[in-house]
Amino acid sequence: MRPPVTPRERSTPEPTPARDGANTPGSSPETSSQSSSPSSSESSSPAHEPVTDLSDLPPAWSGRRAVAWPGVPLFVALALWAYAVRHTDVSRLDDYGLVTALHPAFWAGLVVLTTGFWFTVRDPRRPGAWAAAYVLGLLVMERATQAVLYPTPLYAWAWKHEAVIDHLLTAGGLQTADQVGDMAVYDQWPGFFAAQAALMRLLGVDSAAMFMAWWPLVSSLMLLLPLLLIYRTFTEDRRLIWTAVWLFYVANWVGQDYFSPQSVAYALHVGVLALVLRRFGRSAVRGGRPRQAVWTVVLVVMVVAIVISHQLTPGMLVVCLLALCLSRRYRDWVPVVTTVVIFLAWCLTAALPFLSAAMPDMIRSVGDVGANVETGYGATPTGTGAIATSWAARLLSASVLLLAAFGVLRQRVLRHRARPLLLIAAAPLPMFAASSYGSEMIFRVLLFMLPGAAFFAAAALLPKVRTLAADAAAKEAGSRQAAPGKARRRGLGTWAGLAALLGGTLAFVPAYSGKDRINYFPPQEVALVRQLFDQAPDGSLVVAANRNYPLAYASYWRVDHYWFLDDARSHVDRIVRNPAGTLAGDMAGVERPARAYFLLTQGQSANSEMNGQLDKAQLDRIQKSVAASPRFQLVAENSAGWLYVLKQAGGAER
Repeated sequence: MRPPVTPRERSTPEPTPARDGANTPGSSPETSSQSSSPSSSESSSPAHEPVTDLSDLPPAWSGRRAVAWPGVPLFVALALWAYAVRHTDVSRLDDYGLVTALHPAFWAGLVVLTTGFWFTVRDPRRPGAWAAAYVLGLLVMERATQAVLYPTPLYAWAWKHEAVIDHLLTAGGLQTADQVGDMAVYDQWPGFFAAQAALMRLLGVDSAAMFMAWWPLVSSLMLLLPLLLIYRTFTEDRRLIWTAVWLFYVANWVGQDYFSPQSVAYALHVGVLALVLRRFGRSAVRGGRPRQAVWTVVLVVMVVAIVISHQLTPGMLVVCLLALCLSRRYRDWVPVVTTVVIFLAWCLTAALPFLSAAMPDMIRSVGDVGANVETGYGATPTGTGAIATSWAARLLSASVLLLAAFGVLRQRVLRHRARPLLLIAAAPLPMFAASSYGSEMIFRVLLFMLPGAAFFAAAALLPKVRTLAADAAAKEAGSRQAAPGKARRRGLGTWAGLAALLGGTLAFVPAYSGKDRINYFPPQEVALVRQLFDQAPDGSLVVAANRNYPLAYASYWRVDHYWFLDDARSHVDRIVRNPAGTLAGDMAGVERPARAYFLLTQGQSANSEMNGQLDKAQLDRIQKSVAASPRFQLVAENSAGWLYVLKQAGGAER
């Protein structure tokens, strides 16, 4: 980050554009040469004249006290956060999740943090380190709160990934569908799991659960550097850069930052975009072949890591790189061809068994946009809390996208200078027509649009960017106008921007944590499920309502699972009418020494109730029917659930 720019420096025209061609601190010779090329039609645009640094703000006062004051709201906000987490009780979450459980001091801390950030980042004389400190404070309050409050990791899918790593360490290698069934898909994209297995051995821990609760904070920090590199490609203005970073984190409520291959693949995806924007394109030819070869090797390593870790991210990367080729500045086919070749090579070798089986369904979904964005059965929010948090997420996303559209229309200079970023933001939209991705494609498209959308949304909240020539003309014209009117407009814009930023920051909490009743598993539930797998013989069957419980996939290579809410609705209705009899029939095929278990837990109930499957009365009916049946025996129970075993004929029950 370059040192603060003085008013004299800001008002002095540069010999070349400030970014997208300027040889300014932090820019590369390649970037400098690309806009000076007379062959580039984009470089001749008026938008590529030297630009001001959003400098139409009142000058800041100087002195030691002025430099230190941003630390006061930051310290107060973190102190309020620390007090809040010490006085928040998560033992009884309602349908609003963490929203209603949080101590009021948490909300006060968010307000203080956001307000302090806004006035600090808008001050042109504040060191950039203060803006970075506020963003780190935001990440702590956003992504570390749950890790501090909850004694166990969130998300059933995170526990599933922990089981995959355990299997990889147990089996000592990758296995096929003949050996582990549908779970073999994780052995066909093993990059993330192999890396985590190596990390576990390095740290000397027995389970990834030791650190996966903190993964949302870690994966969010992984995104910070590539985001800064992307935004610095198009502007040197610290206010625009850090406001865009803030909005990115606030709008990233989708929840793909948990312990998952997507979290790492997404960080690498943003890293590849940063590398391509800064080191590839028309300037690569003038950068020299040896140096470009080094960056190509780096690109290959990052793309390989993405391709072997996640199914969807390589496709998103390809469409983004293709979109960049629409800009003459970045019409370099090396990144696109490299990514496509590596992606196809993996799909035609290691991933071929899965793709061969899934290809017919994938082909049928192409072009069916309505079905691809339709919510599937069991994924419709039910109840006031679930609906309210769902709408908070939708309004947050819609607000950021509307701000981005306004920023594109309002900031003419940035619209031209950051056109590649605009193309990247729009590139994921066609993926709606490609697949439903398990009814999650709409969320994934939003996730991959965010880097570009956040930049233009930030531009909508800040003063207009002008070329130096236009700035000089505006100042000359402004000297003949009444200053009070301009000051009033500036003040109105400041408070309107703060209101928008504050609203988005507060809305993040229900959008991100509003379903923690589903995602949180208390220690009692973990202990109950662990007791099941500690005693289940090889070949046993576990029957549960759904897979929303911790360790749901533990020992999946030796224990089978049946989640009856995944079955046809007609069969679910039969279970509701005659729970014990129907379930006993479903479980009767298990032969000794294997056992058939029925598990019903707090997490399953929350997921079923809040997603419109079975309500509390129906689940209670199932549990009481099984408890009263002579065909089932209670094995264990606690405040988080029940565990039963189906009695086997011809022998004493354990």
